[in-house]
Amino acid sequence: MTNRTHREVRLAARPQGPVTDDLFEIVEVPVPEPGPGQVLVRNTHMGVAAVMRTLMDEQSVVPMPSYQVGEPLHGSAVGSVVAAPGTDLNPGDLVEHRLGWREYALLDAAEAHRLDPGLLPDPAAYLSQGPTALMGIARGAEVRPGDTVFVTGAAGGVGSLAGQIARLYGATRVIGSTGSQEKGDRLIKEFGYDAVVIRGAGPIEEQLRRAAPEGIDALFDNVGGEQLVAALACANRGARLAIVGALASQLSQDGRTTTEIDTLSLLSRSITLRGVALYDHLDLIPEWNRMFGQGLREGTLTFPHARLHGIEQAPRALRELTEGRHLGAVVVEL
Repeated sequence: MTNRTHREVRLAARPQGPVTDDLFEIVEVPVPEPGPGQVLVRNTHMGVAAVMRTLMDEQSVVPMPSYQVGEPLHGSAVGSVVAAPGTDLNPGDLVEHRLGWREYALLDAAEAHRLDPGLLPDPAAYLSQGPTALMGIARGAEVRPGDTVFVTGAAGGVGSLAGQIARLYGATRVIGSTGSQEKGDRLIKEFGYDAVVIRGAGPIEEQLRRAAPEGIDALFDNVGGEQLVAALACANRGARLAIVGALASQLSQDGRTTTEIDTLSLLSRSITLRGVALYDHLDLIPEWNRMFGQGLREGTLTFPHARLHGIEQAPRALRELTEGRHLGAVVVEL
């Protein structure tokens, strides 16, 4: 028997700057009843990501629906099926869907994707941003054996996996950027990075030239701004540069930022600059889950993440993620 009520997190107001706790409201509401073709899921884990700050604005360039004031937020979640009348799902099935930020979710059966509970050792690992990391390394930057790779935003949920994947693809030198020396030390000790560039510790280009004296062959860019400009300056002939995120804009208090690019320099060095988004590469998700499960069991991959407990911690989770408080993904266990 399910609970009669559950809690959901609603957007209380649009942000005027950074994420603050008063932008959210936690409301107790009745647990919905599934009709034919619908699935009721008891959510067990939900993920937060930097893009959610962008979706809190009334309009954004992200190809996802913005959050509405007074309505629950949404995002990736994993949970257990409670009831699914008239569908091929059964109570107890583990599923992934996009209606996080609530303890129970009601959705059409087509929106719930059954997961193999034995594939990953931890259900929260299904909320990793590994598909995006794999996409950027394999299809965006086309990392090859022998490459020197620069990953910006390396301590985030995407970047902390991108460096590990680059190594699996044969990169001989992997450099990451992050916002603190403490995170930089962990990237080198725990997650396979060879060197780090610290935001705020001097000009990025100078640090990158010291870390990659022979230049970079591939860029996995989560940030944009000064870090992208530095990567362009240090790029070797034929380098492949993948734009995977835009944290400099997403987390800017002044709105969208722009990056000046010398197109003649790109042309003369035959550099590829490519934007890649996961919604064009959804076929990578099952491939990543298989790869991740094998890597976790063999010890060739790890899942860097912070885990907070209780839906009441979800606003804090997003706030702390945007403040750079954590290394890796941020997951809320409900």
